Amino acid sequence: MQKNFRPNPNSFKNTFCVFQEVTSKEVEGLKIQFESKAGSRYYYSDLGMYRFSNHWGRLANSKWRLDAMEPETESKFKLGFAAWSSFYPDNAIDKLYYIEADYSRNTVNYQHKNNPEYDNKAILRTSFETTKRIKQIRNLQQLTSWAKYFDYEDIDTLRKAIINELIFTEKTLEEIKREIE
Repeated sequence: MQKNFRPNPNSFKNTFCVFQEVTSKEVEGLKIQFESKAGSRYYYSDLGMYRFSNHWGRLANSKWRLDAMEPETESKFKLGFAAWSSFYPDNAIDKLYYIEADYSRNTVNYQHKNNPEYDNKAILRTSFETTKRIKQIRNLQQLTSWAKYFDYEDIDTLRKAIINELIFTEKTLEEIKREIE
């Protein structure tokens, strides 16, 4: 019989966490310990939390993201797991976040400074500053109209140079573009 492990409900307020998608086999035999009004189901264990939901990202006063399996499952509802040690504090004031770009997948995301993989190279920013930079990076990744003002041979090389400056320096996008021209 499953021991009823139940964390303090306030322990998840103002947190950032990245859940890893897992298969439904992971929660076989576990009891749903909380179900939200939006239909998300929560299973708690000594190791961490399982969350079954069709919405991820900003949740009330927390930022919870799901790293999907590959190949991505077709279901809108996904089951994610996060160890208790993966929940980090979040607020709008402190510089808590850094940006990571995956050039092979052409994606960008943010991570928390308490992530054990943080190497102290990317600049830490507030959540607002991070969101603004990510929007700029996604425009660079997805659009080409901005590149018409540059003399370049390979747009991917140009993109990477600009994106790296946005991640690893405090320079504005305008300053970076002026330096490259």
